Amino acid sequence: MGALEYRFTIKELPEEERPREKLLKYGAESLSDAELLAIIIRIGSKERTAVELSQDILHYFGGLRALNYLSIRELTQIKGLGPAKAIQLKAVVELSKRLASLSRQAREVIKSPQDVAQLLMPELRFLTQEVFKLVLLDIKNQVIAMPMVSKGGLSSSIVHPREVFKEAIKHSSAAIILVHNHPSGIPEPSRDDISITKRLVDSGKIIGIDVLDHIIIGDGIFTSMKEEGII
Repeated sequence: MGALEYRFTIKELPEEERPREKLLKYGAESLSDAELLAIIIRIGSKERTAVELSQDILHYFGGLRALNYLSIRELTQIKGLGPAKAIQLKAVVELSKRLASLSRQAREVIKSPQDVAQLLMPELRFLTQEVFKLVLLDIKNQVIAMPMVSKGGLSSSIVHPREVFKEAIKHSSAAIILVHNHPSGIPEPSRDDISITKRLVDSGKIIGIDVLDHIIIGDGIFTSMKEEGII
């Protein structure tokens, strides 16, 4: 009688081979389809690790594409894949489809300071504290994202070029527009506003990301530093 074959659990694998640790160290793109599925379903069965169970799913149904149209009942045909794991998989598939749909939708195109004000006036005009946001643009001046950089007042220590351009680089922006509000409702640039803007414009020139404008939002009105000749 031959010796029983010993199977390693995921915890017994070297750290660099465990899906979660591998993702943390090398990024999600370094994982195989089966490893990504294993992170989603989390736990395998008594006979199969989460990675092996994920491999079973892919082999049984013929790859990732099948997950788009399989029902919960069909997924649970795999031994070790119960309703809870099947529901998790279907939820992730649906989120993926919605993300793909978002990427196909037409983005806002910024053609003037008025376009920026129109985008952010409803959000910023009634705030009781200052909020500093970025409008990140691609090469066609389409809006990629509008992240918030700081809240609670502008100063050179809070609105640091490092924080501003970290967001721009992360989103592969071609250009950015700076936006913040004045809770007073009067969008007149302060000395600090002008100083910070010039610092960010200079930093953008070094990095290669244009700072196109700095819009200050007031109560129903706004100021464009570009139109004022400050930039």
